Amino acid sequence: MHKSGGFPARGRTPGLIAALLFALLLPVHRGHAKGFSLEQALDYPFPYGLVAAKHGGRIAWVFDRRGARNVWVADAPDFAGRQVTHYTGDDGMPIASLRLTPDGHTVVYARGSETNAQGEVADPTSNVHRPEQQVWAADVANGKSRLLGTMDCAPEGCEDIRISPDGRYAVWSGRHEVWLAPVSAVTPARALAYIRGNNAQPRWSPDGKQIAFVSDRGTHALVGIYRFGSDTIRWIDPGVFRDTLPRWSPDGSKLAFIRVMGDGDPFLSGKPQPWTINVWDAASGRTQVIWQSTDDANGSYLDEGSWENRAFRFSGNDRILFASQEDGWAHLYSIAADGGAAVLLTPGNYSFNGKVSLTADGKAVLYSSNENDVDRRHLWRVSIDHPGKPVALTHGASIEWSPVVTGDGRAVVFFGSTATQPAMPYRLTAHGREMIAAAALPADYPSARFVTPRDVVFKSLDGLEIHGQLFVPRRHTKSAPGLIFTHGGPFRQMVLGFHPMDAYNYMYAANEYLASQGFVVLSVNYRLSTMYGRAFREPAHWGPWGASEYQDVVAGARYLQALPYVDPHRIGLWGGSYGGYLTALGLARNSDIFKAGVDYAGVHDWTTSLESAPGVSARLKKTAYQASPVASIAKWKSPVLLMQADDDRNVRFAQTVDLVPLLREHDVPYELIVFPDETHDSLRWRTWMRNFAATADFFERTLVKDEAVRTIPPEYPPHDSHAAKSQR
Repeated sequence: MHKSGGFPARGRTPGLIAALLFALLLPVHRGHAKGFSLEQALDYPFPYGLVAAKHGGRIAWVFDRRGARNVWVADAPDFAGRQVTHYTGDDGMPIASLRLTPDGHTVVYARGSETNAQGEVADPTSNVHRPEQQVWAADVANGKSRLLGTMDCAPEGCEDIRISPDGRYAVWSGRHEVWLAPVSAVTPARALAYIRGNNAQPRWSPDGKQIAFVSDRGTHALVGIYRFGSDTIRWIDPGVFRDTLPRWSPDGSKLAFIRVMGDGDPFLSGKPQPWTINVWDAASGRTQVIWQSTDDANGSYLDEGSWENRAFRFSGNDRILFASQEDGWAHLYSIAADGGAAVLLTPGNYSFNGKVSLTADGKAVLYSSNENDVDRRHLWRVSIDHPGKPVALTHGASIEWSPVVTGDGRAVVFFGSTATQPAMPYRLTAHGREMIAAAALPADYPSARFVTPRDVVFKSLDGLEIHGQLFVPRRHTKSAPGLIFTHGGPFRQMVLGFHPMDAYNYMYAANEYLASQGFVVLSVNYRLSTMYGRAFREPAHWGPWGASEYQDVVAGARYLQALPYVDPHRIGLWGGSYGGYLTALGLARNSDIFKAGVDYAGVHDWTTSLESAPGVSARLKKTAYQASPVASIAKWKSPVLLMQADDDRNVRFAQTVDLVPLLREHDVPYELIVFPDETHDSLRWRTWMRNFAATADFFERTLVKDEAVRTIPPEYPPHDSHAAKSQR
């Protein structure tokens, strides 16, 4: 995402505008002179998708290096990493839903993006040939790959491949159907059966003779079972609710699922969504409710991409592991499959987060949480049926997530990072963490030149404690410019190091780069951020109900202004998505504080997001408008750099389209960069580079040098730029 220049008046020649745009490359060279370049800061392989084979000691994961995603494997006991696939180039083709066959001989994965609302697969390279999201298999021994079929699923994060217990078949969902294909690819993929609705979440029974799935019918969702050889689908306790997450017991005698009884979108309605855990008995055909949430906010169910999805499963001793926020924190619980009292496994004022893993016997769970270290995450282990105090597996000034136990039960592998070390795969040893595939990290990666951010806590305007990470340059002026960074989500948390999620991992590196350029950066975990409890994550009057979180951004700016080495008159802010919303809100409401901002894919008018939502009152629409940046457009004076991808599936592109005329009408200086065919979470490494280089260049011109024009080569196509009358 990236391009920038000065604020040329309308009517200047295209040549001059084009000349201005090459300034985006200058921060890279200047950064190298000051210690390291932006390219160096982002030149590392980001790992994700860690899995283990059911048998033996093989693991697999994906490395994303400069936009080329490839599958890697490693074997016990030495875990020497090696590359299996050999895709090259920054092609914008993500790899998702990585799986290993039970014997570990084959990897299966989806390649390509999911589809948007129009059924289009993302094409961030603007290739003239339509891409597809496909399912592939590759032999670990020689890397030979074969196409199993087309996926083209929706929405974001929909990829869900499942391998049969014998390793011979793969099923996945896409184009509203469940598809079946032999892993050998000897025959093409076929639809499993004719089934109405949008069908997803396939799960094999332990004997491989049945597949459970979820059929979304729009107004409700049902759990069904397809049995090979049968002419009919068996529906499990059908109702008018939203049933989800079918999970088989190890012996196949039971099927557990979650039933969500709330209606509508809790984000917009503000109403709790109570839910139950139901267990179907195959022998009797009866379904029993074994647990139900409270009807208050603590009992509300989150979406399927959240922690419930990652924790819900059968464990050892016929117990079910699940997650709940009954006490106001995201905790793990277990309950007997035939009912009874649920047992809290992770008590305390902290939250677990992300992927969990069972030990080989299924009697203990490994997870990541921020217990005793609120702005980091470490690995823990706790027994499921006789829990005692959780045992810390990692600790210190590091961050760990996504634990996996190898199939032989002898090793624990995971991802980890530090404040200066990018995320990499590790294994747990008697002496702590040991990096896997260390050779994949460039030998000249500038870790030694990074700063270690400080954990800071400050009071918001209403007295609420807010956490942040403060990046102080090693060398800075007596009155350095300051920047506020606000993450997206909004239910995210920036941590004291490289982040578990790719987008925020890169943004962390960008903040390190901005600090190397002399900016004092404060990353603010404003109210709505996760890992601080439900009350903090779901505050009163937030977002379209009043933007209560904005006061935390202002408090962060006041904190920066009070630092003796920060110039209180040179404060900027930047962020993407929800962070873009808060950036625009800061510029619109407080141009007296925020002198420049970079807004990537922000929401500028909440009312347009409410247009299609049912049951939205006129009162809420009025409140939502007042909580929008456009409501304060008359006060907006500071320059802004706007960036957005035009295949954004998260924030409507119209948010930027509609803002630009208002900025022009009110003579607000702006610059505009559009990324044709890119998505909200950029699929190309080059897009991240362009985004962060433009960000650094914009702030250097507006907060440091205040230069309007540079003499630079005309390499990049012109973008829209507008200057206020007072600057013309």
